[in-house]
Amino acid sequence: MGRRILNDALRTIVNAEKRGKASVELKPVSTVMSSFLRIMMEKGYIKNYQVHDPHRVGRITVDLQGRVNDCKALTYRQDVKAKEIGQYTERTLPTRQWGYVVVTTPDGILDHEEAIKRNVGGQVLGFFY
Repeated sequence: MGRRILNDALRTIVNAEKRGKASVELKPVSTVMSSFLRIMMEKGYIKNYQVHDPHRVGRITVDLQGRVNDCKALTYRQDVKAKEIGQYTERTLPTRQWGYVVVTTPDGILDHEEAIKRNVGGQVLGFFY
C-alpha cells in the first residue's frame, strides 16, 4: 500500500511539472514519501517541501523547479545487491549523467550514488530524472 501512495504522489509531481505549475499538494503523507522528496531536494530537482499535520492524514506542499522529466515508484519489490546497483541504474536511467535511483537500505533511504559509496544494497523504491 505504501508504494502505491508514493507512486500516486510522484505521478502528481510529473503532471504538475508538465503543466508548468509552481507548486503541488500531495495527500496522504508517508515517511517514505518525505524521505524520497528530501533526496529530490538535495539533488536539486525540487525547491522545497513542507509537511503539514503529519500525525493525521496530512498533506505535503512541494515547490517545483521545472527539472523533473519523469519519476516513478516501483510497485513491486526489486531487490538489488551493492554490486548490481551500477548495472541497474544503467538499465533504468536514460543516461549516466543525470537521474537517480532511490534505494531503501539498512542505513536508511539513499540514492544510488550514496549506496555505492557505503557499499550497501536493498530494495529499489523508485527513480527520477
